[in-house]
Amino acid sequence: MAKVVIDAGHGGTTDPGAVHEGRQEKDDNLRLALAVGKILEENGVDVVYTRTEDVYQRPIEKAQIANASGADYFVSLHRNSSPQPNQYSGVETLVFSNTGEKAKMASAINQNLEKVGFQNLGVSERPGLIVLRRTRMPAVLVETGFINSDADNQMFDENFSEIAQAIADGILSVAGSNESGQKLYRVQTGAFRRKEYAEELLYQLLREGFPAYILQEDGLYKVQVGAFRNLDNAVRMEAKLRQKGYATFITT
Repeated sequence: MAKVVIDAGHGGTTDPGAVHEGRQEKDDNLRLALAVGKILEENGVDVVYTRTEDVYQRPIEKAQIANASGADYFVSLHRNSSPQPNQYSGVETLVFSNTGEKAKMASAINQNLEKVGFQNLGVSERPGLIVLRRTRMPAVLVETGFINSDADNQMFDENFSEIAQAIADGILSVAGSNESGQKLYRVQTGAFRRKEYAEELLYQLLREGFPAYILQEDGLYKVQVGAFRNLDNAVRMEAKLRQKGYATFITT
């Protein structure tokens, strides 16, 4: 499985990020980064955090941490803000250029967050951002709703677990695609020609806490859980699914 850097945007007393009615972006970013990272780790991903506590880092330092780690992907988590409260709402993901794996990952994250309930504002190119320009791997910056939008804050607070899962699934849809050729073990629970049937099974698995996602392959929508380098981890996941009554098999 790939190595992924998870960056909690901003941090420390000198850089709280956007602030609204006492709510500080840096705190939302860190909480979400740790939750997304945990899901990825449970799926066998090697996760590197730029920070795990409230400390300040210059953007170039974040890029340097990522480059030094030898990671395959970089994901920076943020909250957006607008000039006036409740002026805008929705999620947006930023990339250096809307091409390649970073574009696929950005689009997948946005689509997953849209399913949670956010408005999808699309993928935007921001080549001037240091964490996107100076990182040597595919990099995305996720704006998880507007911090000065009452609707987005309610969505963030009431659907936090679903949001973390949606972002993690978007990352896994690319990071777990095995483009490096390394053998990965996945637990498959269904394969459908109609996307809506796959999504129905996906949502059921997500509600039960399984790190499921859809892989489109060979004209089918395949519902899979996890992508593991270690076969034993896949076997344990399969056992959990079978205890819940799912028909499964392990694929590579």
